[in-house]
Amino acid sequence: MTPTPTETATTTRATVEELLRRIGQGDPDHIAELYAAHADWKLSWPDDEHGRAATPWITQRGTRGDAAAHYRELAAHHVPGAADTRIERVLVDGADAVVLGEIRQTARPTGRPYRARFALHLTVEDGRIVRHHVYEDSLSVARAFGPV
Repeated sequence: MTPTPTETATTTRATVEELLRRIGQGDPDHIAELYAAHADWKLSWPDDEHGRAATPWITQRGTRGDAAAHYRELAAHHVPGAADTRIERVLVDGADAVVLGEIRQTARPTGRPYRARFALHLTVEDGRIVRHHVYEDSLSVARAFGPV
């Protein structure tokens, strides 16, 4: 039986809220359990290699294991306890959701804090995330990790 649009939106919202809760807890493997075996993963950064050596979590991903690796690498390159993510809105339309907010982190290699506005577009099918597209202020991130 095909879920109704309301049931689909309810599942999407519950999955996204659970994702945000798990991200807050910081266990990469537990976070990755919410992803489908294969997902469409995109981070919106410039096409050149600007800052990529210092920001290895910004790369192509596609599997649940890749999702766990993303969250591990992200944590490894930031100062623990010096992070805060402000969620401003979660917009849901059927299987799609957009999370709007601001990331506040401190780059571990440089000790420089930064703030980056973001939009996260997720798509949920059968309670699993099948699309993870991030659009963020990559310049703020690159400046925090780059040379002075």
